[in-house]
Amino acid sequence: MSGYTDNRTQIKKALGVLSQKIPAELKEVERQGFIGNVLTPKLPDDYRSLLKEFFDELLLKMREHEASDIDFGGQGSNKRIWLRVHGLKKPFEQFGVFTCDEFSILIQSQLTESQRRQLYENRSIDFHYVIQSTADNSIRYRAHAYFELSDIALNMRAINTDIRQYQSYGFHNRVSKVFNLKHSKQGLILVTGITGSGKSTTLDAIVDLNNQSIDAHIIILASPVEFIHTSNRSIIRHREVGSDTLSFRRGIVESLRQDPDIIIIGEMRDPETIIAALEAADSGHKVFSTLHTSSATESIDRIIAEVPVSDRERVRHRLADILKCVVSQKLVPGVDGKLVLAKEVLAMLPSVKAAIKNNNTGEIYQMLSEGREHGMMTMEQDLRRLCHSGKISQETALNFANNKRRMGQLLQSEMLF
Repeated sequence: MSGYTDNRTQIKKALGVLSQKIPAELKEVERQGFIGNVLTPKLPDDYRSLLKEFFDELLLKMREHEASDIDFGGQGSNKRIWLRVHGLKKPFEQFGVFTCDEFSILIQSQLTESQRRQLYENRSIDFHYVIQSTADNSIRYRAHAYFELSDIALNMRAINTDIRQYQSYGFHNRVSKVFNLKHSKQGLILVTGITGSGKSTTLDAIVDLNNQSIDAHIIILASPVEFIHTSNRSIIRHREVGSDTLSFRRGIVESLRQDPDIIIIGEMRDPETIIAALEAADSGHKVFSTLHTSSATESIDRIIAEVPVSDRERVRHRLADILKCVVSQKLVPGVDGKLVLAKEVLAMLPSVKAAIKNNNTGEIYQMLSEGREHGMMTMEQDLRRLCHSGKISQETALNFANNKRRMGQLLQSEMLF
């Protein structure tokens, strides 16, 4: 692969030539359709190879910069390529400057015909992208292409090439037993947090924990599939929504006919998926999934609120019976400039079950704060731990706390001792 600096002049020239072929009168979807249906299929082989080489080199460069994400395309990028490094998103001028059309050509040249068709129809598409580094090793990325003011923009996230060691999370032994099929055979476990909080990484660590310790069948449903696990003690199937199965709900229903022990659901994003996940756990399977929520209590309330009012009482009782654990996590800036994991852990004690069934979820926070012997902690308690150990500042602890009043009290008590 030639150096990036040497490539940049060739790339700019090639993209400039291609963008001049786009008829000026074409606008919006028609303009993108011309790029994808007329321009891209007729790319000369040397242009196609040059664009792919440049695209791959951008993705490898982002890893060199320890970036989690790369963004470009559309007017919002202001002609530049942006990286998120240790939580901060910044433009990297050394990558060069490109027009919206040039970015659209670069992005669409890496999509298949069916992916482009889906992009035009739905105005966005999730997909995975793989760079084959060696015969036995590949580097994977999660990608999302979408329309922005009629141009094409792209976000890509680097998928870890190695699994984070489960032991590094520091979960209480009682919680670890809930995660492990060897000790707990059924129920629903949720890993929650905002986008980019490391939920997938945590799930992968839990999958690996089971893969190394018990003979079982694990089915992973994801959109798209990110880390590819190698079957060891367990046989692990990866099914990508959109290509291997039509939806999360369909994938869950289908998995029940595939003799699973553990079902991993990438995201409970709609009422149909939520109901299917509850039914899978209720049928005696161990189910792990994620939600975009920032606390354990919010996760419970969110699931109940997602279903029709007429079903909420039934779902509340079912959830109380099958829910085993909720981990809510955040990645917060450390004093060394890198990101540090902070987490809230809820275990399902009888008192927690009663609070859910009686629609008194507001009582759960106090149970969390008093449940250390059961492996529980609030987000504020873990932020205080990180602050006490010198990993994060007090300002960071306050900024990322869910309950800022309680966080202030904990930090004040810390200063008294």
